[in-house]
Amino acid sequence: MSEKPANEKASKDTPTFEENLNHLEEIVTALEKGNVPLEEALSQFKQGVALSHDLQVKLTEAEKTLAQMMNDDDQTEPFEVSESKDDKNE
Repeated sequence: MSEKPANEKASKDTPTFEENLNHLEEIVTALEKGNVPLEEALSQFKQGVALSHDLQVKLTEAEKTLAQMMNDDDQTEPFEVSESKDDKNE
């Protein structure tokens, strides 16, 4: 029998950003319908808040990564868009 590498198992245990987003959307849809018992609704609400926080953290991390670029010396530096004269006059 062959076993899966540890990193492959870990990646399957950790949901992707998209999976978490879909789960959050499912929770919101269920709560909006109002057919959920109170205890379950509270539990789902707490889970939704936690998912929302995790998604926001991942988005912030992605934004930081995308806001950097490599310079000619292969060093990362902040990515800044320079304003042209046309942009300033508008």
